Amino acid sequence: MLLRRLSLCSRIPLDYPRHVCRFLTRPVTQVPQTRAHASSFAHRGELRQAKRIVVKLGSAVVTRGDECGLALGRLASIVEQVAMLQNQGREMMIVTSGAVAFGKQRLRHEILLSQSVRQALHSGHNPLKDVSLPVLEARACAAAGQSGLMALYEAMFTQYSTCTAQVLVTNLDFYDDQKRQNLNSTLQELLRMNIVPIINTNDAVAPPPEPNSDLQGVISIKDNDSLAARLAVEMKADLLIALSDVEGLYNSPPGTDDSKLIDNFYPGDQNTITYGTKSRVGIGGMEAKVKAALWALQGGTSVVIANGTHPKVTGHVITDIVEGKKVGTFFSEIKPAGPTVEHQTEMARNSGRTLASLHPDQRSEIICHLAELLSEKKEEILAANKMDMDLAVNAGHLPAAMLKRLSLSPAKLNSLAVGLRQIAVAAQDSVGRVLRRTRVAQNLELEQITVPIGVLLVIFEARPDCLPQVSALAIASGNALLLKGGKEAANTNRVLHQLTQEALSMHGVREAVQLVRNREEVEDLCKLDKMIDLIIPRGSSQLVKNIQRAAKGIPVLGHSEGICHVYVDAEACVDKVIKIVRDSKCDYPAACNAMESLLIHRDILRTPLFDKIIDMLRTEQVKIHAGPRFASYLTFSPSEATSMRTEYGDLECCMEVVDSMQEALDHIHKYGSSHTDVIITENEDTAQQFLQQLDSACVFWNASSRFADGFRFGLGAEVGISTARIHARGPVGLEGLLTTKWLLRGDGHTAADFSEQGTMKYLHENLPVGPPLAGQRDSN
Repeated sequence: MLLRRLSLCSRIPLDYPRHVCRFLTRPVTQVPQTRAHASSFAHRGELRQAKRIVVKLGSAVVTRGDECGLALGRLASIVEQVAMLQNQGREMMIVTSGAVAFGKQRLRHEILLSQSVRQALHSGHNPLKDVSLPVLEARACAAAGQSGLMALYEAMFTQYSTCTAQVLVTNLDFYDDQKRQNLNSTLQELLRMNIVPIINTNDAVAPPPEPNSDLQGVISIKDNDSLAARLAVEMKADLLIALSDVEGLYNSPPGTDDSKLIDNFYPGDQNTITYGTKSRVGIGGMEAKVKAALWALQGGTSVVIANGTHPKVTGHVITDIVEGKKVGTFFSEIKPAGPTVEHQTEMARNSGRTLASLHPDQRSEIICHLAELLSEKKEEILAANKMDMDLAVNAGHLPAAMLKRLSLSPAKLNSLAVGLRQIAVAAQDSVGRVLRRTRVAQNLELEQITVPIGVLLVIFEARPDCLPQVSALAIASGNALLLKGGKEAANTNRVLHQLTQEALSMHGVREAVQLVRNREEVEDLCKLDKMIDLIIPRGSSQLVKNIQRAAKGIPVLGHSEGICHVYVDAEACVDKVIKIVRDSKCDYPAACNAMESLLIHRDILRTPLFDKIIDMLRTEQVKIHAGPRFASYLTFSPSEATSMRTEYGDLECCMEVVDSMQEALDHIHKYGSSHTDVIITENEDTAQQFLQQLDSACVFWNASSRFADGFRFGLGAEVGISTARIHARGPVGLEGLLTTKWLLRGDGHTAADFSEQGTMKYLHENLPVGPPLAGQRDSN
């Protein structure tokens, strides 16, 4: 494979654009075998199985803005993606426009040249003056441009060692049975030989566009949308990708105030669409695209309409679609039973505003009722959890730590109920609390009050107890909530969500908490930047990293890693050291607040305390990785740590030696993750310096790192742990889900009253801050 890639790269000219050979270094994905072509794919995720793909390039995609010539950079990106998929073993076909535009550019150039020469010879005037161009007939432009268009495609595909073939068609090639069979046979043979057919209507001889007319289910070929659909069905293609100059199908003309992109479109939804005008070029328009797409869908071919002109996505739009990502509009014959995630988010936001406007007592009642339901419906919850546990055990793919998180017990449910009641008490003084009140001038008072953030998206893995905890925190803070749980806890999450909505129903805000149960990818959820205000991932450090990488437009509250340190000072108490180190490392090694690095003061080496630490770790079966300095002190040392920034998440830890508390601080600042760090010492001055100078979310003195938990902090529960530098840090409870806004109450005041000259006569007076006055509680 490497030799093949090198030989391919050697054929590419040095001056060719860099992006052209980018795909050669990408890993080749597994391509599905040819599938039985009976019906279209039901879900986007299944598009990964597409073997035979038709890519339709609309006129607006391949044509420059001036409509004279081709958009070469855009076309090169598309060719790159098609070639990459072809080299993966898929069968690619292109239905292209562009011959008319290419021919128009060529003919205009020739006409300008000849006219300027004639004028220069006969009149002696400026050859560029008074040059007028005749109206160029489309068929003539197509005849002049077709050969150049194909030559361009051939040159571009040659850079990827991919062969192409030109196929020109007319209506007769589909209506006449013999010609249709010949066309089918030719295309099948080209695909068999790993050649990319490039198909276009023969516009040089085509009649003028006429209204579409279907004859016995055979769609007419009046434009390339119709041609692509007809061809896809004829060739039994798995997928038709129609690229245009819009993001996809909108419910009303794009650009209007209420227009919304439709992610999934179903045949019964035609009446919900209001179509706009056609694109600046081309003859189809969106209505023709939808009609062609539905015709192809009926014939068993899946369809996606997407934007092929956007500069930020053009280079990967085709491959993103084939990977099942939420791009453009996906046409499906199967409508899911539940609402779309966009609809769920809208319902949550609307209901969340009502939730925020409730009296604190009412929000507390909802949370208390949920706590009661956890006890009353205990058997139903445990039965659902047993189903999830049995499925997970039988599948055998979950590690022991995740199975422990997945499991619920009566004790866990009782503990959950206690935590929820704590949150209910805290909810009494949350939304609408006055933080600051200032009299700016006579009869002009300014207040800063707490308000909900808005819509929260919480993504969690195999931990169903997270659902009622986070729901209670969202209810107490007046936030709408969108929950995405792991599929391994699907049955338990379903029951717990039903109980949550039952509790919310007592005050008419049932839809404020939504559980995403469809096949949405997490990456797609992270793109809802206009609907979601904050994402909180709860799970492994890899999950948090993936969310932070995907959520480019939405703030993410989370911790990247949990590299927690315990520093044993020279003046540490033996008993405290053994207890704290054992609990920090061995109580729950998979937790993010478990110790990963143990720092030992040099004076402790070769002392009874050091021996006791080593014996305890060996007894607990903890594997020790020696840091560089620790390894240098020992003749026979444990295996040396490959990295000082490792989050083991298991019964393993790194051990290193430091000369002082300051050196321990420097080590933690260099290698830590600002999560939780501990000092064990009896010297109060040393401890105070450690607590003050260390810049971590949680810093403890003579206490286990496992205390970094919202429940242990008395928050009732936590929505997650944050190592961010702004907003909330450490275990995030109710306060971390609130933001603020300013209220100003005046008496006809204007900004002119506070001109530069007049400001001095006003005195800002801080007023006492008390509970919110009647009517001051505000919804977000």
